[in-house]
Amino acid sequence: MLTTASKVETTAANDAEQELTDGFHLIIDALKLNGLNTIYGVPGIPITDFGRMAQAEGIRVLSFRHEQNAGYAASIAGFLTKKPGVCLTVSAPGFLNGLTALAHATTNCFPMILISGSSEREIVDLQQGDYEEMDQLAIAKPLCKAAFRVLHAQDIGIGVARAIRAAVSGRPGGVYLDLPAKLFGQVMNADAGKKSLVKVIDAAPAQIPAPDSVKRALDVLKSAKKPLIILGKGASYAQADDAIRALIEKSGIPFLPMSMAKGLLPDTHPQCAGAARSTVLKDSDVVMLIGARLNWLLSHGKGKSWGDAPKKFIQIDIEPKEMDSNVEIVAPVVGDIGSCVTALLQGMGGNWTAPPADWTKSVQAKRDDNVAKMAPRLMNNNSPMDYHGALGVLRTIIKERPDAILVNEGANTLDLARGIIDMYQPRKRIDVGTWGIMGIGMGYSIAAAIETGKPVLAIEGDSAFGFSGMEVETICRYKLPVCVVIFNNDGIYRGTDVNPSGGSDVAPTVFVKGARYDKMMEAFGGVGVNATTPDELKRAVNAAMDSAKPTLINAVIDPAAGSESGRIGNLNPQSVLKKK
Repeated sequence: MLTTASKVETTAANDAEQELTDGFHLIIDALKLNGLNTIYGVPGIPITDFGRMAQAEGIRVLSFRHEQNAGYAASIAGFLTKKPGVCLTVSAPGFLNGLTALAHATTNCFPMILISGSSEREIVDLQQGDYEEMDQLAIAKPLCKAAFRVLHAQDIGIGVARAIRAAVSGRPGGVYLDLPAKLFGQVMNADAGKKSLVKVIDAAPAQIPAPDSVKRALDVLKSAKKPLIILGKGASYAQADDAIRALIEKSGIPFLPMSMAKGLLPDTHPQCAGAARSTVLKDSDVVMLIGARLNWLLSHGKGKSWGDAPKKFIQIDIEPKEMDSNVEIVAPVVGDIGSCVTALLQGMGGNWTAPPADWTKSVQAKRDDNVAKMAPRLMNNNSPMDYHGALGVLRTIIKERPDAILVNEGANTLDLARGIIDMYQPRKRIDVGTWGIMGIGMGYSIAAAIETGKPVLAIEGDSAFGFSGMEVETICRYKLPVCVVIFNNDGIYRGTDVNPSGGSDVAPTVFVKGARYDKMMEAFGGVGVNATTPDELKRAVNAAMDSAKPTLINAVIDPAAGSESGRIGNLNPQSVLKKK
């Protein structure tokens, strides 16, 4: 019979032999099991050691200077890969910084998971003033697709699985995963921990459209005299590139790509109506939307931009509630883009009738006329540069390097680049998206380089760059092939505004005159160039793309160039009153 002492010794020996795991390792194992091998974030309490351990276990952990930029990186990683991009932040303020990007991901339908450490529940719930106390789950819920909290180590596998499935299934979006500090250190049996992990199977299952909806859409399309197809970034995200191209070419219908759908078919494709946008929106009679929403970017499908001609809309979207959101959709086709486009192709048969020649020829003529009018403006070598001269050389560079990723943000810099620079391959242009925000530039650039391995050209307004400019250090630290071109016209919109009061402060939209942003990049070991003419700009960008070295080019733009709020000045309220 064993004595009490010997029983204790035996139990201790058994415990020593038992292999253990903890919350740290279970989170890492759950991510790796599901192919999530990159984390974008900012280290700090309570996730500092987690980042170190994840790196030790083979996950690539990229540390940023601000959580919002890490979040934007994770969001665009989701768009580019169709897997949730992962952002890791500290609690409270760090969580809030990442939350902006999570809301952005949800609005743009990008799959993303924001993982944040948080303070202890028993203190937070009694509002007793814990370190960085905040009910993060409650705050996140209204701003994302789903939000979960994991309290016990044995639930980590389920928590990660639910986050992944919520992020990518149906209409993709952002998911918040709340991990209290105590969770990381919880210990459990390693075998039981391994069994608790979940490998997500078929996270985004195909959603096949109803046959009747496909037939209805084709019948409406057949009736059109002036049909138009609009491609949105949802079509680009779907990665159904071959099917979309086949549908457009088989139909013979002119297509209009939204900015992040540019390159699904080359902008130089004979059916592309990008340079005749105003004409096709006003004159078309049947419009098929593929992964595009009739939001403010398309004037809600009505009003002056759409002209007086009656319109019938066909809409392909995975979200049924999107239908009829602004105007009547006479032929809704609900399902994933790939399945819907494939079904339409099959339904078209082998003898589809092309649109009337007078329509397609009129679109081509308008497009060619607009391109010809623009061409001389893109060939000037003025100093200081204007937007057209600078963008003209960048247009040529992208034509010669169609595999490069183009990141674009700003006001005039965004609006003009979107129309001037042709794209040739899918998912090569990434920009501000549905909200039309500023601040995505460096986060997007870093993720694009990491996720694709391709060179990145970021064309930035000087104001837009300011939101994420410190991440040039991150670009240098990881030696990424990113070339940043800052269109520097000394201010927001323009650099010529004056203080109306006559006071010593500069106008609210004016920056430091003659700023040298290139010196920032040099400070961190990258290459900095000051370019004052289109020729200098072209040489500098080509050198940067050839070298694959982190480079920032300060492109000196005429301070008088640019217009108020770019092309959306109508959204900026103006007072009709004059002070007496």
